[in-house]
Amino acid sequence: MIKTSQINCYPDQVNNSDALRKILAQKLNKQPHEIKDFHIQRRSIDARGNRVMFTMKIEYSLSGKISKSVKDAFKPRSVSKGEPVIVVGMGPAGIFAALRLIEKGLKPVILERGKSVDERKYDISKLHRNDAVPGDSNYAYGEGGAGTYSDGKLYTRSKKRGDTEYVLRALHQFGAADDVLVDARPHVGTDKLPAIVKRMRQAIIDAGGEVHFNTKVTDFEVENKAFKAALCADGSRFEAKHLILATGHSATDIYRWFDRNNFPLEQKAFALGVRIEHPQELINKIRYGKDSRNPNLPAAEYKAAVQTKDRGVFTFCMCPGGSVVPASTENDRLVVNGMSNSRRNMKWANAGLVAGVTPQDIYKAKKDESPLAGLNFRDEMEKQAFLNGGEGLIAPAQRVGDFVKGRLSADVPQGSYSPGMIASPMHFWLPPFIAESLRFGLKKINKQLKGFITNDAVVLGLESRTSSPVRLPRDKKTYQYPGIAGMYPAGEGAGYAGGIVSSAVDGINIADTIVNTGIR
Repeated sequence: MIKTSQINCYPDQVNNSDALRKILAQKLNKQPHEIKDFHIQRRSIDARGNRVMFTMKIEYSLSGKISKSVKDAFKPRSVSKGEPVIVVGMGPAGIFAALRLIEKGLKPVILERGKSVDERKYDISKLHRNDAVPGDSNYAYGEGGAGTYSDGKLYTRSKKRGDTEYVLRALHQFGAADDVLVDARPHVGTDKLPAIVKRMRQAIIDAGGEVHFNTKVTDFEVENKAFKAALCADGSRFEAKHLILATGHSATDIYRWFDRNNFPLEQKAFALGVRIEHPQELINKIRYGKDSRNPNLPAAEYKAAVQTKDRGVFTFCMCPGGSVVPASTENDRLVVNGMSNSRRNMKWANAGLVAGVTPQDIYKAKKDESPLAGLNFRDEMEKQAFLNGGEGLIAPAQRVGDFVKGRLSADVPQGSYSPGMIASPMHFWLPPFIAESLRFGLKKINKQLKGFITNDAVVLGLESRTSSPVRLPRDKKTYQYPGIAGMYPAGEGAGYAGGIVSSAVDGINIADTIVNTGIR
């Protein structure tokens, strides 16, 4: 009989099977030789005490071997003659919607404005050389979406929304390491994701689905209040009864299409701020204490959320052992993001440090209450970051201690951001309600993570693509967009997800709904 138990161990024991067997045996009041087999089901790090501990859920047997095989999540079938469903966008929501459509016998037809991952990487390399921003091929657009070349963190709190385990098992099936099934905060890595995404694409094509790159949707045909066809910039036209709109949070032209054609849109709260970057060694000391140099510990992570007098300030998308990357999608705007490779072995640690922005904030600042008020505000701030930076994609930056004290940095330390940084008074040109909230929030975070405020760290901007400032409304049960039957807003861009896993789950849920409600 296979049973489970939970054990704790020190870092020096985590990779020692004999030590783990001994700890488990002691927990069960058994002798080590009585445990015939065991393996780790779940693993997490607890750095809250004087010593860092690993907490592990162990599956064990006292009678024989345990099968460690993992069943494939995705089970393909031939859909070449199936009913077509158009999927706009090939990020997590679009890819996983396509996989689930195939499982249900429907044919996904993916329309992706950007390029394949292999072509996309050359355009991304231009950004790191501070060249012009390639219009539809960058960190936001292209095969795999924004997550492919910016980290691949798989942690989500949205487990009640759908089958998150399916998403993890599918990523493992297509090449992610075994750790994604074990770690409490799983991570794939930017160096691994392109190959995984390519295998997913090939599985979609092999099953009879279609993938069209460099195919930017610019218009929709609507007839009798129902979706009829997607029209593209190259003149192509794709007709179907159902369309899943999974364009991501940077496809602002899609939002503007709905606004221009008087279809409903909603303002929503979002967050805006900076990237904060520290030496990884410092974060290790803050989080791990005297264990900071233990080779069995990964690069330390952190997460912080504090409340100022009128809004939340929080870190997100924390990238240990990673780098800050140029994530602009237009040449006159400056956007940064973070990433790390699977080994997380670079010298720096970075995270988004942002403050909440509400529709009321924007109305107070700009007297704009239109559905696109948040989008207009975001665009304006990205342009401000560009104007306050250096040439091209050189980012405005400020030492963290100086930012908190409201003084210009004489210079900025070396960092991971390859286009380069220039000292800028970010405390001055950021909107006061953002700058003051971040400065106050940093003081509170420094009480939790002592040493976090230091002039060895920098803030640089702008971190603005945390989530969409616009929501495309949809029915809670059918997921359909009101007024256009057969159109389904999906994922982060539509305002219903916040990361790879939650976006993937949203795409799966929509595909299931299309099948369950029947092809009209």
